Amino acid sequence: MTTFPPEFSDLEPFAAKWAKATEDDRAAARRSATPAELQSFYDAALRRLPEILKRVDAYPLGEIEGKDQPLFHLALSLTEVAPHVEFYKCDPNVPYAFKETRMFGRHAATPD
Repeated sequence: MTTFPPEFSDLEPFAAKWAKATEDDRAAARRSATPAELQSFYDAALRRLPEILKRVDAYPLGEIEGKDQPLFHLALSLTEVAPHVEFYKCDPNVPYAFKETRMFGRHAATPD
């Protein structure tokens, strides 16, 4: 099954782990990743980020749909991973911090 639009098929190997819809799921994926997984995902996604953002920017805010939605979620996962690659030497945890699992996101329902 293809998750992303065809022109992003090179990112398919990362879909199952990184195209997560919620902040909590993205953070959990990051925490469960090995340093090599973080680096591999970072390298692949960062290279394609300008194209991803151009594609999803065509949608009105909050209305990304179809195969572009998991592609957007993949880009959001990159925001979870980037500091860990760029600042923490691919450590999936936040150094010198309290246990991250103590924190979790709550998302209010959007009004109609």
